[in-house]
Amino acid sequence: MTNGTEMNALADRLTRAYEQNDVDAIVACYAPDAHIWHNLDEVDQTVEEQLGATRWLNEQLKSLKYEVISRDFFDGGYVQQYVVHGTLTSSGDAFRMRLCMRVVVRDGRIARLEEYLDSGKLKPLGPLG
Repeated sequence: MTNGTEMNALADRLTRAYEQNDVDAIVACYAPDAHIWHNLDEVDQTVEEQLGATRWLNEQLKSLKYEVISRDFFDGGYVQQYVVHGTLTSSGDAFRMRLCMRVVVRDGRIARLEEYLDSGKLKPLGPLG
């Protein structure tokens, strides 16, 4: 899949799935052998392992919204800058964190996702469960 229109649709589906905490839709965006990597720990995770962090995020935040700032395509993938918005369940305060991800797409699904963020922005969420 090198078609920008198709990759854009996949990226939009992934964004909506995370906003709606739709685990089945999230999993459907990834290849069965996909890996997810974060700059915080530099460890490759399976999609199933990543879902633990997704559940934790949805416990810490309500009204989760992803604001896409930019999405640029390359042959075989895309890079996206975005902002995660939400409301802290613990205090009701607004939360905002800017991220960047590099995504490799194979056969219409995500084969690898690398996500970059500032760990200091996670402090209001408390310890990763």
